[in-house]
Amino acid sequence: MKITIFGAGAIGGYLAAKLAVAGRTDLSIVARGAHLEAIRTSGLRLIEDGKEAAAPVRAAAKADELGVQDIVVLALKAHSLTPALDQIAPLLGEHTSVVTMQNGVPWWYFHKVGGPLEGTRLNTVDPGGAIWQRIGPERVIGSVVYPAAEVDAPGLIRHVEGKRFSLGEPSGEKSERVTQLAEEMVKAGLQAPVRDDIRSEIWVKLWGNLSFNPISALTGSTLAAIVADEGTRTLARTMMLEAQAIGESLGVRFPIGVDRRIKGAGDVGEHKTSMLQDLERGRPMEIDALVSAVQELGRLVGKPTPAIDAVSALVKRLAVERGCYGLAG
Repeated sequence: MKITIFGAGAIGGYLAAKLAVAGRTDLSIVARGAHLEAIRTSGLRLIEDGKEAAAPVRAAAKADELGVQDIVVLALKAHSLTPALDQIAPLLGEHTSVVTMQNGVPWWYFHKVGGPLEGTRLNTVDPGGAIWQRIGPERVIGSVVYPAAEVDAPGLIRHVEGKRFSLGEPSGEKSERVTQLAEEMVKAGLQAPVRDDIRSEIWVKLWGNLSFNPISALTGSTLAAIVADEGTRTLARTMMLEAQAIGESLGVRFPIGVDRRIKGAGDVGEHKTSMLQDLERGRPMEIDALVSAVQELGRLVGKPTPAIDAVSALVKRLAVERGCYGLAG
């Protein structure tokens, strides 16, 4: 199985390192700069459970050096996807599958969903439908990413926690391609359950991200602090209930209640969300995929989002002022 990881940051690097150490696949990555040179020189190194492992990985600055793949894993952030389409194109052949590992509402959401919204393109995450046209939703295997990892140095990935990458076809079927990929990931020491309703799992993770991420960016607070404060906890809960009404209108099943989801966020402790970390580091923030897309879905199903709208306006203004608004296009 020929697999390329496109976007070899913390999560892409962790997945690549696990597959590389297992040595079962024809693995390559697209990287750049010092990260690329370190991998070419010393292999991709992984620190996990206090131990360091390394494995040689074919690393390229440009995808056209690698050729057509069986599977392409897109591990870059959602707002980076449209600008990368030309770079991704040489990896795609007639039978190439594409695994999307972006947070938030995916661009392919209404592919194989059925009903009156079948085939709807979401402008907030796919302006003008460019990704839909260039990659094609029929290639997609959906994914929900749970591990936390960091790039400690060029070519060195440190695993923090979690090993689960849930997978699922947009149609809900357990196809041969998703089953084979899951098997390879499990043999590499990861958890890769195949879901028959990947959208509902996407929503459970999104549920927290769309509220806690922007609130943390606006306040500089950790998850524990947001949940401990009555005002910010209530605001997060209101946003989550607005989102739940949208999700349920789209047929999503929420397996846990909102208060349990909030408690789970607080139990993570003094953790800065990814959006707050991006703001502090001057990097583009994932506002469109996590927040704007939920607003767009609300308009499609006729559900109001006043709390989400207010927080969205504030966090976008902050991001623009800091030069951190990651435009999807």
